[in-house]
Amino acid sequence: MIGGGLAGCEASWQAARLGCRVHLYEMRPTAMTPAHQTGDLAELVCSNSLGSDLVDRPLGLLKAELRRLGSLILACADATSVPAGSALAVDRELFAREVTRRIEEHPLIELRREEVTSLPEDGPVVVATGPLTSATLSEAIRRLTGQEYLHFYDAMAPIVTGESVDMTRAFRGGRYGRGDSDYINCPMTREEYERFVAELVSAETAPLRDFEVQDERFFEACLPIEVMAKRSPDALAFGPLRPVGLVDPRTGMRPYAVVQLRQDNLAATLYNIVGFQTNLRWSEQKRVFSLIPGLEHAEFVRFGQMHRNTFLASPALLEPTFQCRLRRDLFFAGQITGTEGYVGSTMSGLVAGMNAARLLRGEPLIALPRTTMAGALCHYVSSGDAATFQPMKANFGLLPELSTRVRSKRLRQQEMARRALEDLERACREMEGARVD
Repeated sequence: MIGGGLAGCEASWQAARLGCRVHLYEMRPTAMTPAHQTGDLAELVCSNSLGSDLVDRPLGLLKAELRRLGSLILACADATSVPAGSALAVDRELFAREVTRRIEEHPLIELRREEVTSLPEDGPVVVATGPLTSATLSEAIRRLTGQEYLHFYDAMAPIVTGESVDMTRAFRGGRYGRGDSDYINCPMTREEYERFVAELVSAETAPLRDFEVQDERFFEACLPIEVMAKRSPDALAFGPLRPVGLVDPRTGMRPYAVVQLRQDNLAATLYNIVGFQTNLRWSEQKRVFSLIPGLEHAEFVRFGQMHRNTFLASPALLEPTFQCRLRRDLFFAGQITGTEGYVGSTMSGLVAGMNAARLLRGEPLIALPRTTMAGALCHYVSSGDAATFQPMKANFGLLPELSTRVRSKRLRQQEMARRALEDLERACREMEGARVD
């Protein structure tokens, strides 16, 4: 296993569960990436949220499937969760430490703190090096595949201290009353919103660093907030700042726009500014974001920043099992495959690790049912046009239609979720029955 992120740790755990001895290579802290800050395994670098935990939501369904499949990452996330309403959010430091501890203590997993610069000749091998794969290993993969990478830009949001938020201007609550006091809300009038957007779109952005190419192709699912604002003056009010389901208790009315802060650690001392991925200069972030009501004197413990993410042209290279078509004992996993986000990355690691072990044990590889969210994502990254391929997060649009038409979106998603979990249960029983002792 190459890479100690979410996918690499999940892949290692799954292979070890099947009785295989695993060598897990992680280059940090010997060699760091531009986005990571510690040497812990499974460090979360963009957000502490793993999305909705409701089963009739895409990420909620995917997490339910991963729990049934015995995911290490989900078990650690559940053990280190922090209040986030109907979402699953974690204390990032505790989460990474818990994953590291379980990996280090597993008797069949040997953790090696070394950088891998070439693809091992003897397999099975799982490459789970993420979107910040080192230049040397990237070149080795390019030589094998003959494919050019797809380059996107990803960005992370700022974090402020909870005590520095002015609660005389902000209020606690979740949209539609979900989560009660889990979120801090900074309400804006129309005038405050328009002033904020005007300053945001004119603010100075940070120059790209040496490891970033100059072709600015942003990943649509994680756009910098200043890029969204430049597309339309109302883009933020109908996007991450939409005030639906929120009432300002001071006025009894819905604000024109709302900036939400999500708890970032278990002690509730740090808060992530939701949807505020950015590449503004740090001084500009302090100036512009301090225009948000309640954040006038906010203490920033981490400013937002941008980094390059690199993805394979997976439809030309991978099977739904995450097996490489050009080398059958080689598997890829994680965001390098185009499974976007923490939970999608975890899913690909689980499938790749499970199948690498099954290959070694002489068992048939497993492709999850397409009616499951996991199976639908596996199908997406292994099919379609490689030239136009973009990373994809979990969504119900990936699932096959129901046999009968259901007009209500909510009921349709509930029925799709029910079908997915039933089909997954059958697949799990078949997998367990087909194992070679």
